Amino acid sequence: MNSSFAKETAMRAPLFLISLALSSAACSDSAEYADKAGVSDRATASASATAAPAAEAYAVEQETERYQFAYSWPAQVAAEPALAAFLGQKADAMRAELEQEADEDWNSSQGSEWTPRQHSASEEWQVVADLPGYLSLSGHLATYSGGAHGMYGMQSLVWDREAGAAMKGIDLFNSPVALEQALGNRLCDTLNAAREERRGMEIEEGSDDMFDKCPGLDEASVLVGSSNGKTFDRITVYFGPYVAGAYAEGDYELDFPVTASVVDAVKPAHARAFSVSR
Repeated sequence: MNSSFAKETAMRAPLFLISLALSSAACSDSAEYADKAGVSDRATASASATAAPAAEAYAVEQETERYQFAYSWPAQVAAEPALAAFLGQKADAMRAELEQEADEDWNSSQGSEWTPRQHSASEEWQVVADLPGYLSLSGHLATYSGGAHGMYGMQSLVWDREAGAAMKGIDLFNSPVALEQALGNRLCDTLNAAREERRGMEIEEGSDDMFDKCPGLDEASVLVGSSNGKTFDRITVYFGPYVAGAYAEGDYELDFPVTASVVDAVKPAHARAFSVSR
């Protein structure tokens, strides 16, 4: 998620995660994340070696006068040392940005009569689909920087096990536009049906209201899921706050089955990972 989350204002939900005793500095070395997650280089060094302990979920929580920070990922991530290291770097970057912005807020208040509110940032990674060649994840974020309300959202990450590479869900497709075309009218029709149910009123066709328009997938997070545990046959389109409606209206998660047209929109390198939903 980009830094705009850190610049928005109050957490949607309280910080989650298992409480861990944390030294004043969280893990900055990627290998340390792998160790804490229950994996190590030696665990994968030799097939003939003694079986390594099962990977364990990772969770960290830190609180100071100025900020709260929390980050976690499941055991499936911990079982992939390179992925755990990648998310560990993201966690470090998130905490560093949080600390910097909180310090700036506190330092600017010196000599004044107001006291800044405690900042916060958290991200919880969850498994969407665990396939033989891919691990699909959703990252649930929440931030608060002292204003009227915070910001929250969800992002997609897909780990290509063979390539050892992380990408967004939309990167499995030729382009956002290609997937939009594959979904056709279903994308906007499904969104408008959800809007109308939530708002209690019809969406006026041709409305100039920015929150009545149908946003493109370049403004969404696209998650890939599976009902069979072998291939991706479901996708979820996520529109965060302020994208498809006002903040008070909330976010939208729209689920679609994978069709032949959706498969056609997938990049050739990942086509075998998809199948038409049955």
